[in-house]
Amino acid sequence: MSTLLDGRVAIVTGAGRGIGRAHALELASHGAAVVVNDFGVSLAGEGTGESPADEVVAEIREAGGRAVANGADVADFDQAAAMVRQAVEELGGLDILVNNAGFVRDRMLVNTSEEEWDAVVRVHLKGHFAPLRHAGAYWRSEAKQGRPRAARVVNTSSGAGLQGSVGQSTYSVAKAGIAGLTLVAAQELGRYGVTVNAIAPVARTRMTEGAFPEMMAAPDEQGGAGFDAMDPANNAPVVAWLCSEEAADVTGRVIEIEGGRITLETGWRHGPAVDGGARWEAADVGPALRRLIAEGPVPEPVYGA
Repeated sequence: MSTLLDGRVAIVTGAGRGIGRAHALELASHGAAVVVNDFGVSLAGEGTGESPADEVVAEIREAGGRAVANGADVADFDQAAAMVRQAVEELGGLDILVNNAGFVRDRMLVNTSEEEWDAVVRVHLKGHFAPLRHAGAYWRSEAKQGRPRAARVVNTSSGAGLQGSVGQSTYSVAKAGIAGLTLVAAQELGRYGVTVNAIAPVARTRMTEGAFPEMMAAPDEQGGAGFDAMDPANNAPVVAWLCSEEAADVTGRVIEIEGGRITLETGWRHGPAVDGGARWEAADVGPALRRLIAEGPVPEPVYGA
């Protein structure tokens, strides 16, 4: 077993299946004790009564690691607080938070219901905020009492949130919000020794195989054996390193992972500008703005455009 994360305690949300499961197993393989969170829901976010977190916990323990299951709804403020307390009380502290839980309800914008919008934004965006808020408060308290922890947060954004995705307006908005939350939290929590980064993973999961069936096929389904670029486990080693004490100087970054390719996303930046020195006349705005557009880079294409 690797010692990269030896002695560290982690929470991984949505860790019963797919990308989250791979994160939990990877962190445990490097020595971390893991709170394996999974609410047990369907792809659309409906309760199923299943306990996939228990299976992951059993797998970690069979390999000689330490893990406990947690069934919290991460978007419930009080349940998120209890999850942080569980890590501290049962595993001895908290050093790592990997926010991964989520689901999709894909619709074109004009077909999206209010309930679908609220549900997706709640589980992704509030489901990142609530655990991060309580973990951050714990780390601040530890630092103020002279026990600073080399804490790490890895959030989960998406290419849909960074470039947009046709038919996924709600999901794209939530994932864009997570990227913004990552930037602010990195600055606010840095004074307590906490780094906050985000990944934009590409993988074959319940959330992607229905939307992109050809792209998400395994190598043998594509007609040949070889490296499976869509394996959810491809993302986990990057997360493990970001969660290590070695990564103390990396914060406020969004990293896309696709198979063996790692891309540092650059996000919104100030582009070409013009200052008229006074309030603009409406008739003059068009020519000025068109010149700036001509000078600036062509935007990344929206997925599905």
